[in-house]
This record gives sequence, C-alpha cells and structure tokens, in this order.
Amino acid sequence: MNVEELYQEIILDHYKAKHHSGLRDPHEAEVHHVNPSCGDELTLRVHLDGDTVADISYDAEGCSISQASTSVMTDLVIGKKVDDAFDLHREFKVMMDSRGDYDPDEDRFEDAIAFVGVAKFPARIKCALLGWEAFRDAALQAGASDQHADK
Repeated sequence: MNVEELYQEIILDHYKAKHHSGLRDPHEAEVHHVNPSCGDELTLRVHLDGDTVADISYDAEGCSISQASTSVMTDLVIGKKVDDAFDLHREFKVMMDSRGDYDPDEDRFEDAIAFVGVAKFPARIKCALLGWEAFRDAALQAGASDQHADK
C-alpha cells in the first residue's frame, strides 16, 4: 500500500466512524459553520476547563473530507491546552495552504497527516478546514484567547 492509499484509508475510517460525534453538554459555546461550495454543514460545541479543551462535540453533514477532518481535529485537540490547540490549528492551515508540499510531523499531527494530500486540491481545502475553523470560533466565543491570532 502506498502513502496516498494509506491517507485515503485514514480519511475513510474517520468518515465511517466519526470520533466525538453527537452534540453533548456541558458546553460554553456552540457555532454553526457552512461550506457552501460543497454543501458541508457543521454544528460544533466546545467545553473548556480553564485553559484546557475538555470536550468537543459536533453534528455534521457533508463530504467525507470535512467530516473526517473534524473527527481527526477532535482527537488532536481534546485534552490539550487551548494555546496548543490554536497552534495546531495554525499549523494545519499552513499545511492546507502548501498545495501538498509540506512534511508534517507525524507525532504531532497523527492522523491529520492524511490531509496533506487534500492540500493538492484547492476546491477541497475549505472542506478540510471547516471543523478546524469552527473549533477556533467556538473556543474564542467560550472565552479562550488566541494570542497569535491572524490580524
């Protein structure tokens, strides 16, 4: 199996068995994001415990890339300090902007490395970023501060 097939398998696995799917309480913020170019819709909740991401839950409809990326994102950021989660968000965006010319740290990105191939397809980048952007928006609404926010 080549690397691209492995990445496709990771995406399909997360699409078929979405981690942390289903809206849960408690939560401090809930957001609804839409990707009109693909028809993806996502309602996402964030629960913070101080400066730690205690839980993320979501309900999503749409393509396999948006749903798998949201599943992967929840695995990566739940339990992390908010600043670390925002750093992962920024790094994921850099990877998505790379047009596939990016060598992600597998230990840090875990299953998110599968999306480096998606970055080669500009029309699918918004799909992969939907959950990540919703997380950032919800965390900010929940009172988190992003000290390195893009201005």
